[in-house]
Amino acid sequence: MANQLPIPVVVNGAGGKMGREVVQAVSEAPDMILVGAVDRNPEYLGQDIGEVIGCGPLEIPVLNDLEGTLGMALQEKQSAVMVDFTHPNSVYENTRAAIAYGIRPVIGTTGMSPQQIQELAAFAEKSSIGCALIPNFSIGMVLLQQAAIAASQHFDHVEIIELHHNQKADAPSGTAIQTAQMLAEMGKTFNPPQVKETEKIAGARGSDAGEGIRIHSIRLPGLIAHQEVIFGAPGQVYTLRHDTSDRACYMPGVLLCIRKILQLKTLVYGLEKLL
Repeated sequence: MANQLPIPVVVNGAGGKMGREVVQAVSEAPDMILVGAVDRNPEYLGQDIGEVIGCGPLEIPVLNDLEGTLGMALQEKQSAVMVDFTHPNSVYENTRAAIAYGIRPVIGTTGMSPQQIQELAAFAEKSSIGCALIPNFSIGMVLLQQAAIAASQHFDHVEIIELHHNQKADAPSGTAIQTAQMLAEMGKTFNPPQVKETEKIAGARGSDAGEGIRIHSIRLPGLIAHQEVIFGAPGQVYTLRHDTSDRACYMPGVLLCIRKILQLKTLVYGLEKLL
């Protein structure tokens, strides 16, 4: 690694809760170099991102010009990566812009539609640019999903509960949707009806994620990110739960994706594809 150039990284959403963690993790990684910090918050514009997040000067000013920053990153001698933790309303255009500039996007922002993901996959493949869409960067969540897949072979009834802070814009969470998709791909329909259900208040039974799987979303201050997958059978309940107590838990997954994406020429969805 000593003979390799460090990986240039642009962080989009650098002033947000996750963006701050990424900036610090990248600045401390010996094989990476922070080359750009983008954020729309006017309070941060022009300031050193290191001073903004409290880790000391990094000599990288916060800008509100993603395409300009991507253009500068393109001048680096090593292929550059953009890490995006922004907003569902802008993530599609952010990702498409990065691919167009030849910058490899690692996307932690959720909320894109299946059609948008398909379009980005086609664009990335046509451009031969690696792109990683990661609903959850936690190794623990990957293990929970694998355990859920194993359990689904023995249980016919399952529901998902996801709990997040009340500043999360999309619901259900991308992680919960991904978990439901994994279970739906097992080739069975869950929760065969026992009675004719009537919702007295619309949405009381959660959202239908397909194949009979229901997802329930909770948004409260004090939470970070949590998920339960609950299986039921006569006489027993099997609960899988993952709790996030510190956003630092996502950073090993983020750094792994930054390193692995340089080897990709197409889009991958989910951290488990890169482990």
